[in-house]
Amino acid sequence: MATVFKWRSEEPEIFSEDVQHRLARWNRERLAPRLPDADRERRLANDVEMLNLEDSFLEALRRDVSQEASRAPSDSEGFVAWFESLKQHGPGQGDPLFPWLAERATLDEMRWYLQQEAAGEAGFDDLTALTQIKLPTRIKLELARNYWDEMGRGNEKGMHGPMLERLTVALGIRPTIEGTCWQSLALANAMTAMATRRDYAWHALGALGVIELTAPDRSAAVAAGLKRLGVAAKARTYFDLHATLDVKHSAAWNAEAIAPAVAEDPARAQAIAEGALMRLQCGARCFDHYRRELW
Repeated sequence: MATVFKWRSEEPEIFSEDVQHRLARWNRERLAPRLPDADRERRLANDVEMLNLEDSFLEALRRDVSQEASRAPSDSEGFVAWFESLKQHGPGQGDPLFPWLAERATLDEMRWYLQQEAAGEAGFDDLTALTQIKLPTRIKLELARNYWDEMGRGNEKGMHGPMLERLTVALGIRPTIEGTCWQSLALANAMTAMATRRDYAWHALGALGVIELTAPDRSAAVAAGLKRLGVAAKARTYFDLHATLDVKHSAAWNAEAIAPAVAEDPARAQAIAEGALMRLQCGARCFDHYRRELW
């Protein structure tokens, strides 16, 4: 049965539509390539304000999972076993939303679900590239191999991001921040925050790793639902691919990134565990909201 974590009540405004919209717009603007700012003072003042807001958001997420994360072993073998157990026992795992998507959702319901997911997609390739900066060589190489797969191994048609975009175009989906629930935006905001901040680099390693660990079953369910609804095989490639490829990615990530990170410094175990649980908890809140909207 899926574990359900609840947001703490001390800072409810952090988990609100207004705050998550602001963070989402800021992330979109600050990560977009641009020319030097005409009004540097305004940009810097806004960045300071948003960094403080992002920091409060991350700390609120950490508080919710720190006790659970502290139970993770600090030896590499024990930690990897604990980490892999999140596939069965982590927040959001075994959620009934996904069998329903596979077997019962209408095309309109599937489109609504995919609109939320696409708008909340922070870009695994970019997150991996940001996370690997200055990491130890063995870990950096594993993230580089994963990134190369995400980039289609140099083939534009094989790039994962455009695969998802092709599906949204085929289904007539136009994701927007304003049309996305705050829970989905919070997930993307959390992933972006961990990847862009070096004091959360080990959290990001855990969060990205747990995506690889838990995505295959969800991807397979969505792919089955799309096939049942008559969506062309070419359009649903993104989910067909991730139903199988992420199994290999997860095994390699755990062996070549998670295990050596903890072996080199056991203090990292807590941060990696927190990052994984933060990501899963954000996902669980999305699934709960999606079910309430769709059912």
